[in-house]
Amino acid sequence: MESKHEILNLFGENVRKYRRLLNISQEELAHKADLHRTYIGMIERAEKNITLVNIEKIANALEVKIEDLLKFSNGKE
Repeated sequence: MESKHEILNLFGENVRKYRRLLNISQEELAHKADLHRTYIGMIERAEKNITLVNIEKIANALEVKIEDLLKFSNGKE
């Protein structure tokens, strides 16, 4: 990741990864997290600097720990 906002890219990639593992759409994730679908898309594209409250909502909706959304992937998942 070469962006100066590397953490946003990492977070967005992990949200997308876990969402796909659950086989749900951005719209379904947004509904589960009580957020807007376009907001989820912006997060996955690293266009939004997300708040801690919304990080918790997304982690709960994806049924993962917050720290899982901040980990670098080894590419094996």
